[in-house]
Amino acid sequence: MGAEISKQIKRRKAVAGEKKILSDMLHGQGSEFPGSDYVPSDRANWMSLFNPDEIEINQIVWPGTHNSATNDIGIPLVTRPLAQCQSLSVYQQLRIGTRVLDIRVQEERLVCHGILVSYSVDVVFNDVKKFLNETCSEIIILEIRTEYGHKDPPDFDIYLEEHLGEFLIPQDDQVFSKTISQLMPGRVICVWKPREPSEPKAGSQLWGSGYLTDNWTDTDLPWTKFESNIKYLKMQEPVVERRHFYRVENTATPQADNPIMCVKPVTDRIHPYSRLFISQCFVRGLGERLQVFSTDFIDEDFVDACVGLTSARLQGKA
Repeated sequence: MGAEISKQIKRRKAVAGEKKILSDMLHGQGSEFPGSDYVPSDRANWMSLFNPDEIEINQIVWPGTHNSATNDIGIPLVTRPLAQCQSLSVYQQLRIGTRVLDIRVQEERLVCHGILVSYSVDVVFNDVKKFLNETCSEIIILEIRTEYGHKDPPDFDIYLEEHLGEFLIPQDDQVFSKTISQLMPGRVICVWKPREPSEPKAGSQLWGSGYLTDNWTDTDLPWTKFESNIKYLKMQEPVVERRHFYRVENTATPQADNPIMCVKPVTDRIHPYSRLFISQCFVRGLGERLQVFSTDFIDEDFVDACVGLTSARLQGKA
């Protein structure tokens, strides 16, 4: 018992120390970067605010959400805090500017996070289609994967094409250098990541797992995650040379050996430092490598930071 208490005391000191490192860096070096003062006049249509004939896909900094469809997961006040990573519905996330969705499913086509399940994936499809029908030039990256520990939904690739076919952008390596207008009328890049290997073929309506990659660091220590994100981003080629999307996640994750198991208080250790991360990317010469930037509990400020950097790139300032 004494050893466990000592371990938890050390853990709390480590968390406090890492939060202080980030706080001191923020106050000492600031969080400004090219476009950091930009505020879109219409977040629901922020891509349309730029010229769709000129903005290329690889110029965009894509604001994304981690575990996007967990707003109603589990039992309120009981299991929900253990798995909820977003408080907004998928539709609400899209309306405030989210453009990359991370959807986890299980064998019965229910959205899930770990062992906890939520609504049917059809709810996600309906939210996506409702948003697309309300807008004209917004492009979405929709990642759907079979959650760890679950089986693939039967014939789910066919199911995806049936429900999203009219909006899907076919798999094509040339997409990255194309403009939004050149992708129209397609609106959704759908990346399907089944548990059993079954990669979509070239030219398919669906995109394979290699087209959206990341380097997940499973930790509840904010500075550790921050520096890990920097380290792996440094290994990536500049955005203009890529033929895939690379995601950085501004999240911290509860650990099984820590008494704090709720998502929000843990991820809040790093959540306020998204602008600091972008700023540090420029300080360390990595500004041209940031592409997909995701978070738990997305808010307007996070979106504004990504859109602001996009604006700066289009103006040749970043």
